[in-house]
Amino acid sequence: MTQDMQLTCSDCGQEFTFSSEDQAFFRERGYSAPKRCKACRQAKKNEQSGGGGYDRGPSQGTSVTCAGCGKQTTVPFEPRGDRPVYCQDCFRSRKRDSGDRGGRGYRR
Repeated sequence: MTQDMQLTCSDCGQEFTFSSEDQAFFRERGYSAPKRCKACRQAKKNEQSGGGGYDRGPSQGTSVTCAGCGKQTTVPFEPRGDRPVYCQDCFRSRKRDSGDRGGRGYRR
């Protein structure tokens, strides 16, 4: 069995223990030795995934005029300009009226 190893975190510079159990776990799965301590790995993971999608904070929206009813609304994307943009009510109404035909989803 291997011995515990002391590694230095590439993010915070602190030493951390790479235990023999962790080494076996990493080896079984074909992973290389970690470059970050557990706290920095978790912080990096949260940063990359946006906190799991639950902790994004207030959404950044773009103020637009609805192509259907003309009222001012905010959308969670930057409109391209070559397609109409609808408020939530008009979008739902159009989707319901079209029967969701011609969508981008997977079809069998």
